[in-house]
Amino acid sequence: MVQSNQKPHLVLLSAPAHLQPVIELGKRLVTCQDVKVTIIVASFVQSAPAESRMVQAALATKLFDVIHLPPADICNLVEPGDKGITSLSAAMHVVKPDFQAAILGLETLPTALVVHVFAIECLGIADELKIPKYVFVSTNAWFLATIVYTPVLDKEVEGEYADKKEPFALPGCSSIRAEDLPDPMLLRTKANYREFLKIGIEIPKADGILVNAWEELQPKTLASLRDGNLLGGVVKAPIFPVGPINSEGSSALKSELFDWLDKQTTDSVLYISFGSMGGLSLEQMLELALGLELSQQRFIWVVRPPIEKSGSGSVPKFGNIGDDMSSYLPEGFISRTRDRGVIVPQWAPQVEILSHPSCGGFFTHCGWNSAIECITNGLPMIAWPLYAEQRMNATLLTEEMGIALRSETLPSKGVVGREEIEKMVRKIFVDEGGRQMRARVKELKLSAETAWSNGGSSYDALAKMVKHSQKKAIEIDV
Repeated sequence: MVQSNQKPHLVLLSAPAHLQPVIELGKRLVTCQDVKVTIIVASFVQSAPAESRMVQAALATKLFDVIHLPPADICNLVEPGDKGITSLSAAMHVVKPDFQAAILGLETLPTALVVHVFAIECLGIADELKIPKYVFVSTNAWFLATIVYTPVLDKEVEGEYADKKEPFALPGCSSIRAEDLPDPMLLRTKANYREFLKIGIEIPKADGILVNAWEELQPKTLASLRDGNLLGGVVKAPIFPVGPINSEGSSALKSELFDWLDKQTTDSVLYISFGSMGGLSLEQMLELALGLELSQQRFIWVVRPPIEKSGSGSVPKFGNIGDDMSSYLPEGFISRTRDRGVIVPQWAPQVEILSHPSCGGFFTHCGWNSAIECITNGLPMIAWPLYAEQRMNATLLTEEMGIALRSETLPSKGVVGREEIEKMVRKIFVDEGGRQMRARVKELKLSAETAWSNGGSSYDALAKMVKHSQKKAIEIDV
């Protein structure tokens, strides 16, 4: 039974490989609202070590309790060609009993459940516990609009979406072109599409939806999601835009890399990284290296071994075994660019690099976490989408927000040449177009800061969500 004076206790459930946004949401709930938070972590066997490190860092904040469920072994549950959302759904199915046991074992039972959108398999447990249930969409509102409208498209569109020439209309939102559709929508006969469709059907069953955007960032899309005559008629649940939800990093980080950054002029360094799972072919890596060299601009490049010899190299990976970097970069490249570039193997502290005054742009795969980190640091982007929903993110950043530019050739479809790479880099740092993008993204940075100030749109949205959960809990209890 819910006591009227009971302090809200929200349980947050992450999905494998999507832990960081859930941790950051937990921090916001504790620091901005007087609530108790418990984070329950689901992981794949292969991603568990990385998530264990995140768990330890989260526990060190002493803001909330964290329970790491036994990692899900899905090797016999998913066909080799059905990775992605199918893997996530399979993992959540495996950990569901452990998740339920973890909740029942809590000293204080939760007053509400918030599940990551890719952990929606466990949303129904809230009904068994008779508590309100919420979905956290850690990407943007346009993605949310697309996934909740997919069940409608599934009934209306015949054949493969990818074969259609005309963009797909989303009521009250920007339409989406076939080439920008999220990966699961590209083959309707695959398990990934069926799982994507299932998520679109399940989201409106939540009592509310949290999304990693803010009112000022996507006003048109958010308005549609609330309008009963537009997408609000599909979603039905209230929308709580609580972005930006992103890591702030550590200002105390010291290393040779930051000593080098300290010596560079303001807004002069391009940071290049394709995320923890993005990879390039050897052919594309050579073109990228030569394009950077031609641009004559300063850079930090996080380099991982190529995933194939030729082609685009867009298949997501969970990490690669390193070799000598000189074996897959142009001969002499490292020595020729030593005065203006730094090559970092495998991993770099991205949040801290992007927030450094010398960093002036980001060559990115367009994962939404990375895009948010860029916006909150006021940096224009070169969009290089590879997989998942990154193509639609790139279109959002370039065409709707005007804070990024992209290549003529889609990186996931073909090799982008060195001359085009040189042109894009120089446009960010030298041309008038780059100055205009920089000014626009600085405006969005300010709007993000305002959104989380006391009384700002995201600050208020989170407060409304907590109050909504309290009211809903009483209604369910009655």
